[in-house]
This record gives sequence, structure tokens and C-alpha cells, in this order.
Amino acid sequence: METQVITLPNPSSEGVKEAKSAAASLRFAIVVAALCVLLAVAIVVATAVGPIAIKPGSVLSILIATVFNRMHLQTGSVEGAIIFQIRLPRVVASALVGAALSMAGVLFQGLFRNPMADPYVIGSSGGAALGATIGLVWMPRLSVLGFSASAFFAFVASVLTMLLVYWLARVAGRTPIVTLLLAGLAVGTILNNSTAFVVMLRPESELAVRLLATWVHGAISITEWPQIGVIAVLIGIGTMASKPLARILNTLALGEDYAQQLGVRVEVARAMIILVGSLLTAAAVSLGGLIGFVGLVVPHFIRLLIGPDHIRLLPLSGLAGAIFLVLADTLARTAFAPSELPVGVLTAIVGGPAFLYLLRKGRREHLG
Repeated sequence: METQVITLPNPSSEGVKEAKSAAASLRFAIVVAALCVLLAVAIVVATAVGPIAIKPGSVLSILIATVFNRMHLQTGSVEGAIIFQIRLPRVVASALVGAALSMAGVLFQGLFRNPMADPYVIGSSGGAALGATIGLVWMPRLSVLGFSASAFFAFVASVLTMLLVYWLARVAGRTPIVTLLLAGLAVGTILNNSTAFVVMLRPESELAVRLLATWVHGAISITEWPQIGVIAVLIGIGTMASKPLARILNTLALGEDYAQQLGVRVEVARAMIILVGSLLTAAAVSLGGLIGFVGLVVPHFIRLLIGPDHIRLLPLSGLAGAIFLVLADTLARTAFAPSELPVGVLTAIVGGPAFLYLLRKGRREHLG
């Protein structure tokens, strides 16, 4: 008669696991709180900096007074008008763009299982550039829901380009990653170079060409509260939709075959990731033009600090991206005053060397 050996769970081992999990959750909450405080401080300081200096304490008191006055903007004073009509809209827009690009970077890096992917990896930058060019050159006076033609067409063209790339890469009900990358490269290059043709058709549009050059290098161009509110809603929708995708990305990091065994519908998940990433990227482009390296470097450095868990990586990258772009845009508009440097140039100056450093150190780590 065989004797069965029953292995009972070790209470002490389970207790250690629970303690580690609780400690990790506590650390995560502390980091989130710290980043929220840093973001608030960055917003206050950025709003205070400008040709007419305003004390950060005055900015904070006016903001608090506005909140307790049921969001009635305190624009009666000169300082209040400067804060709410000029500086704060741009600072908030910078935070939204930085958060959207960073979260989109996380989604695409998780999709391709490559931390060197960025929000423009499947051609959205080419589509956005073509859309903005059409708006600037052919319809400079058109306004759609308060948005300029360049911002509106950049948003629409960015989304349509990503959907086109996904459709072109889809073969026999599947979307191979390599095909998706190659299709994105080809379509993005075609559309990006098409901007020169559009400009050539209207050689008299010198002002449009100068504006386009600034837009391509990144510039926070929308500073009106209603338009910022619309973009904030779109980014909020993208943020909420990305939360359930975080767990899916964690599963996909283990391999598509394993994910399918666990019940993940890989093609549906891939389509949803592209759709949400497209929404976040297009919203960021419509506010700030083509700002590079934010969606590449910020998620990568956050991953090096906390690991590849997308559930934590998404919110932390969003907060860090918002802080980074608020500070970068503040420096871009003040460092060479009265001239202003396109913020994309500054992010390239900072992000480019960081990117090369990561390449040099050989830290191409696949997620998981």
C-alpha cells in the first residue's frame, strides 16, 4: 500500500510573500505621491517663471483661491490674468503632452517587446506632419471646434495613419510585429516626404513654411482652455483604456503562445493597444507638434528604476513624462528670452545623448 505524502503550505512562506507584496505596494504608493507633489511643484514654478516674474507663493495662493471659488478664474488682477490667460494653459498643455507621449511609449514598447520603441514607431509622425502641412498651407484660417486647421488635421491624420499601417500589416487574420514595423516605416516616410510636395504647390506660403518648421520641432501651440479641455478628455479616455491593457502587456511579455494559453486574444489585444496608443499620440501631437524622445526615454528610465511591470510602469511614466515636459518647455521659453526655442529641440538635446548612452551600455532589454 502506497503512502501519499501531502505537502502542506508553509504559513511562514506565505506570510513573507504577503509582507513583500504589501511593502512593494507601499513603495509604489509613496513614489506616486512623490511624483504628484513634484508635478504640482513644477506646475507652480513653471507658471511663476516668465518675463514678468511672479512669486511661486502668489501663484499658489491664486490657484487655491480659484479652487475654493468653484473654479471661477481669478483674472481680475494683472497677476491673475497672466497666470490664467497666458502661462497656466501652456503649462497644463505641456503636462498633458508629456503624460500622453510617455504612456503611449509604454504601450508601444510593450507591444513590440522592445524598450527602444516610441509613440511614432508605426508612422504617426509622417501622417501628423502631412495633416499639419495641409492645414497650415491650404486652410490657415479654418477652425474646427476652436482648433486650428493644423492641429485638427494633425490629430486626424495621425490616427488614420496608424489605422492604415495596421490594416496594411494584417495578413491572414494576423499582424506580425516585423510587418507592422516595416509598414509603419514605409508609410511614415512616404507621408513625411509628401509634405514637401504640398508646400511646393503653394510657394507663396512663406509664413506657413516657417510655422511648419516650428511645429515639426515641437511647440506647445494651443493655449486656450476649451481646446485644452477637449484634449484632456481624450487623454483621460486613453489613460483609462490603457489600465486594463497593462495586465495584458504583462502577459504578452511572456510570449504570445503562452498568452493565448492563458486566454488572451492576442490580435484583439494588439489592435486595442494600437488604438489607445494612437489616441494618446494624436492628442499629444495636436497640442505640441512632433516632440521627440519623451515617449522613448522617460518610459525606458522608469523601467530601469522599477522593473517591467506595466501596471506600475504606465502611471509612473505618465507622471514622470508630465514633469519632464513641463520643465523642458519652461526652459525652452525662458533660456533664450525674448526668443523661444522649440521644446522638441530641447528634448532632443537631453534625450538624444541619453538614448545613445543606453545603446552604448548595451541595455537593450526585452520586457519581462
